[in-house]
Amino acid sequence: MLSLQKICCTRQFESFCPFRACGAYMRISVVYNKVVIMRKSKEAPFVFGVRVEGDSFTDRREETERLKANFTYGVNTILISPRRMGKTSLVDKVCSLVESEDIRIARIDAFGCRSENDFINAFATAVVRATSSKWEEWMENAKVFLSRFVPKISIGQDPLSDFSLALEYNAGNNTTEEVLRLPEMIARSKGCHIVVCIDEFQQIGDFPDSLTFQKKLRSVWQLQSHVSYCLYGSKKHMMEQMFQNASYPFYRFGDFFYLNKISEKDWVEYICQRFESTGKHISEELAREICQVTDRYSSYVQQLAWFVWLRVQDDSVATEEDLKYGIDRLLDACEPLFIQQTEDLSAYQMNFLHAIINGVHTGFTQTAILETYRLGTAANVTRLKKSLMVKDLITISAPKHLEMSDPILALWLKRRVWKLT
Repeated sequence: MLSLQKICCTRQFESFCPFRACGAYMRISVVYNKVVIMRKSKEAPFVFGVRVEGDSFTDRREETERLKANFTYGVNTILISPRRMGKTSLVDKVCSLVESEDIRIARIDAFGCRSENDFINAFATAVVRATSSKWEEWMENAKVFLSRFVPKISIGQDPLSDFSLALEYNAGNNTTEEVLRLPEMIARSKGCHIVVCIDEFQQIGDFPDSLTFQKKLRSVWQLQSHVSYCLYGSKKHMMEQMFQNASYPFYRFGDFFYLNKISEKDWVEYICQRFESTGKHISEELAREICQVTDRYSSYVQQLAWFVWLRVQDDSVATEEDLKYGIDRLLDACEPLFIQQTEDLSAYQMNFLHAIINGVHTGFTQTAILETYRLGTAANVTRLKKSLMVKDLITISAPKHLEMSDPILALWLKRRVWKLT
């Protein structure tokens, strides 16, 4: 273990101490022989909007074991779930369980990628970072395995600590296939296995000439024996098309599964426990109501429980009034996004959503439904279904059964747009 004297000789050092003080971890920050001790902020009982870990991560035992086995034994994984269901937190948890000298994890978020070039830059950077323990090794790996890539160093206000490293792809030098072979080359040279995790993978479906790019990916990746891939996304219809349609390159690429909702029983137990651990109380009945309002969407359960928890005084019990308050705050928090999602919808599209929220889930071409909700013709219904699925506003939950993709969007439309009870 490093002595404090040795630590103070370094320019900058940060670590979390193994001891607790006042229930919070302490962080030591050493800068130029000056020791500053800062308390970490108290842990919130409910976590949303960020990746969930530690005590805030609930259940997912079966999915964790399945994904852990896939990562350990080199099985490709395709994971689908709606946004706010916790897939990124699940993947991150499993990564933390298996990552070692023998298994390296490269993480890529494809959400911001708009082209093949964007993706290749992110791919190369993530793989080199994942297999380099320090930045000198990072630069050396880039030079050895991608000699024609250009390293980019972005420096912030503090050049000693505020910097980031990336690789800039020169399409005229390296071919895409050469870059895609990179993880296999590094894994063989280092005697390890690499798992490449790509979040929001469906984004590549929007690239120019996407099918050609998908063929490149599949043709290279399927030959790799020291690398496996975890490809996960939130747009169900796009992910299903890419991986379950026999005419697409990634058909049957790996272990395909949906991330289902956490059971109501587990959520109720979790909510009650988190209240009790902070000196507040909530009945199982009210915890069940939180699950029902949010349809057990993980992020929404946590967010609504948080708003309810905030209103309850110490050593007091949550009430129906607290729940009503929490629901209003949740709708307030989501309203800007919901306005953005719906402001450009046509009257026909809004009418279609109105029908679903009123309990119509099938039989949209029946004359009575067409007239009641002013949907136009039967042919127009087909176009409406397709356009709203592309926008990820509706989903097929069972054969010919349509539902809203987001339960809180549905509640917002019902209460604040159409003023329904």
